[in-house]
Amino acid sequence: MALELRQQLKLSQQLVMTPQLQQAIKLLQLSTLELSDVVQQEIEQNPLLEEDTNTPDSHHESLHEVMGEAPPPEEPSPLLDRTAEVSMDDNAGLKEIDWSNYENEYETPSSFRERDDGDMSSSLDILTKKTSLEDHLLWQLKFNELTEEEERVGIFIIGNLNRDGFLQVDEADIIAETNSSPVTVQWLLALIQDMDPSGVGARNLKESLLLQLSHLSLSDSTASLLVRDYMHFLETRNYAGIAKASKLPMKEILTAVELITGLNPHPGRAFADDEAHFITPDIYVYKMDGEYVIQLNDDGLPRLKISNFYKDILKDHKDIPVASVNETKGYIQEKLRSAMWLIKSIQQRQRTIYKVVESLVKFQLDFFEKGPTFLKPLILRDVADDIEMHESTVSRVTTNKYVHTPQGIYELKYFFNSSIGRYDGEEDMASESIKVKMRQVFQDENSEKPLSDMALSKLFAKENIKIARRTVAKYREQLGILPAKFRKKPAISRR
Repeated sequence: MALELRQQLKLSQQLVMTPQLQQAIKLLQLSTLELSDVVQQEIEQNPLLEEDTNTPDSHHESLHEVMGEAPPPEEPSPLLDRTAEVSMDDNAGLKEIDWSNYENEYETPSSFRERDDGDMSSSLDILTKKTSLEDHLLWQLKFNELTEEEERVGIFIIGNLNRDGFLQVDEADIIAETNSSPVTVQWLLALIQDMDPSGVGARNLKESLLLQLSHLSLSDSTASLLVRDYMHFLETRNYAGIAKASKLPMKEILTAVELITGLNPHPGRAFADDEAHFITPDIYVYKMDGEYVIQLNDDGLPRLKISNFYKDILKDHKDIPVASVNETKGYIQEKLRSAMWLIKSIQQRQRTIYKVVESLVKFQLDFFEKGPTFLKPLILRDVADDIEMHESTVSRVTTNKYVHTPQGIYELKYFFNSSIGRYDGEEDMASESIKVKMRQVFQDENSEKPLSDMALSKLFAKENIKIARRTVAKYREQLGILPAKFRKKPAISRR
């Protein structure tokens, strides 16, 4: 078959997402805090975008311009005709401020400070960095009179502790990396294991617990015996096996177990730099006069407007060199279109979120009235059909967003649940409602006779709830609850 070159004409359809559409989709799935950061970046990059602190409805005015509609008439204001120009020569007001003492004198109202106190500390003086586990141990290491080699070995050991305080390298690796003798390495390791927090520097959980018991002068106690010889029984809570193997009374074993459970399995976690992340709701749902009111959280979200200064330049061609009129005009027009589209996308995002939450309130009205046990089965398609949008749009809206309700703060995804059938033909229940019931059953159960998954399935069957044993096990694992054999606590009187 001969090879040849030929031209061929082909007609096809292709879906292409414009940059503006990609931006609108990106904004839709951002939380309020993330959107605020994106808007701030756009303000910095686009000179035509400004934050409007004077006109509360600036969003709507910009939207009128985008849609080609005439904005409502308003009185001309000299303050808004043009972006204010600041003259750096006029520094009379700046000279009156004592900048060297600014944080003490001007950061809070004068009524709360005594300005004549020259020794008053600033709020900047109390800003501190949280001490890490490594810094805490190095600080203790300095109190020992060590040689240069010993200090190097100690620093190496401390540097190889994980966030739980456990040693991640073997003694052979320490010896090879530091070129030290085994005696020196063992002595430094014992020195670090004797430091605060108790149990740090251990190779595993068993050694850490033994170190903590030793620091409590309980090396010869029953608790140490259980950790040293019966750790595998402790892991499975097989206290009967411990009693059979050790010939100890059950009461003594349970007393020792109570002591062991009071120890810290992660001694280094107290110095971890984990910070609490507080949730800021994106939407608020209030009940007022018997009706639910939806309010979007716009706190921290800048209100945008188009700079009148650049609009005047584009309109009258003022302050533009004749040689670069077309180039400058094209640049301003491009930035104007980008700013208009951003404002329009934010408005569209807010309207979409409102519609989705409004639909959720309608479908899950019993939840807002009575609580989580009254959640109903709901899928994305239900809400999408209700608001006449695509499921992917609803999915993006409900991603990483939280709503403040009379029942608490919940992620929007929380309201979508699979259904659990009923035996008597009643309305299906939401899976989240079943989990709430399960958690309550586990809290109220007899610790000496915990319910198995099958027993819990039969218990729900008595309430006309059709749920299989494997589904009970699945939900139990999602709730972080151990199986029945691990939850069982033996009676004190048993021997």
